[in-house]
Amino acid sequence: MADTARARRLAKRIAQIVASGLEHEVKDPRLAMVTVTDARVTPDLRDATVYYTVFGDDADYASTAAALASATGVLRSRVGQQTGVRFTPTLTFVADTVPDNARRMEELLAKAKEADDEVARLASGAVPAGDADPYRTSTDDDAFATDGADLESFSDVDVRRGPQSG
Repeated sequence: MADTARARRLAKRIAQIVASGLEHEVKDPRLAMVTVTDARVTPDLRDATVYYTVFGDDADYASTAAALASATGVLRSRVGQQTGVRFTPTLTFVADTVPDNARRMEELLAKAKEADDEVARLASGAVPAGDADPYRTSTDDDAFATDGADLESFSDVDVRRGPQSG
C-alpha cells in the first residue's frame, strides 16, 4: 500500500499529463473548452479520478463527457508511459461542480448584501420608539440616592448574615 504523499504526487502528475494530452494529442473538437481542475488517486494507486470543467451549457457537458469517454484509452496509455508506475491507474472523468457551486454562493452573497443594504437604508431614517436614551445615567443614580430615605432604619440588617432579631 502506497503512502498518501505518493498518491498526491501521482495525482498531480496525472492531472498535468491528461491536460497536456487533451491539448496536444487528442484532436476532438468537443474537447476544445475543457479544463482539468484536479485529480485524485486511491491509496493503492489503482484508480484515478480526473475532475474537469467545461465552458458552455449542459449540452457541452454531455458532449465533452462522451468525448472524454472515447479518449480514455489514449490518455491512460499516455499516463502509463509518462509516470513510470508498475500499474497504470484506470482513469475516471468526473465533471467538477466547484465552479457552479462558487457561482451560486456568489449570487446568494449578492442577494444577502442587497438585503443588508435595504435594511441599512430603512434604518438610517428611523427614530427610536421610546426614549432616545432608555438607559440610566449617573445623574439619575444621584437622584435616587437623595430621595430622603433614612439610611439609619437599615442599621438592624447585617449585610453578611441577614436581618438581626432582637
